[in-house]
Amino acid sequence: MSHAVSRLRAERLARSTRPFIARGSRAPRCSDCRVIESYCLCAWKPTVPARSAVCLLMYDTEPLKPTNTGWLIADVIKDTEAFGWSRVDVDEKLPALLNDPQWQPYIVFPGEFVAPERVVTEVRVADGKRPLFILLDATWPEARKMFRKSPYLNHLPVLSLQPEQMSRYRLRRSKRDDHFCTAEVAALCLELAGDQQAAAVLDAYLDVFSAHYLGAKFQLPIDPDDAAHTHLKAFL
Repeated sequence: MSHAVSRLRAERLARSTRPFIARGSRAPRCSDCRVIESYCLCAWKPTVPARSAVCLLMYDTEPLKPTNTGWLIADVIKDTEAFGWSRVDVDEKLPALLNDPQWQPYIVFPGEFVAPERVVTEVRVADGKRPLFILLDATWPEARKMFRKSPYLNHLPVLSLQPEQMSRYRLRRSKRDDHFCTAEVAALCLELAGDQQAAAVLDAYLDVFSAHYLGAKFQLPIDPDDAAHTHLKAFL
């Protein structure tokens, strides 16, 4: 398998001066899904069409973490790009993507931290353009730094999400239940853009990934007939 996040991971590993050691990494992991091999997720990778696209700006070691959910977005959404974030060294392909006339880019960030004139709460595209959601894949302090120090994003509208549900992500916890993992944010964006099926599939895939990851961590059995697995079966 090769998608934007897996390629970025390979590039980041190639630059490393020492190996990245993830927690619980003594057991062999599947190179494609990053889950311990006996709980491999690969058979559950769904295929679903989407009009929307996603651009992940990933902070330093984020592509290396087996709990990273940007990988899941790239699994599900064909038009996903991923770039390592740097304050000074910007990949030339990134501004080219943002300026491509086929896309209407939105930087996804809480509106309370942004000038009001930049903030939007709905996804509206015209002239045949497709929505491109730019997600800052990082911890909350890192994401705030990325937003402040990325001047090439300053001209873009800021999509401020107003979700009513609490985060379901169980692998890396924020201290606040209203802080969402990257895959949850992507699903909310897809739903706003009218890609409801892709949003529902991504949510279910996140639940299946969490079940397999935690099953491997705590040696728990996997129920292939639970709601999330059952939902995904139609898209395999």
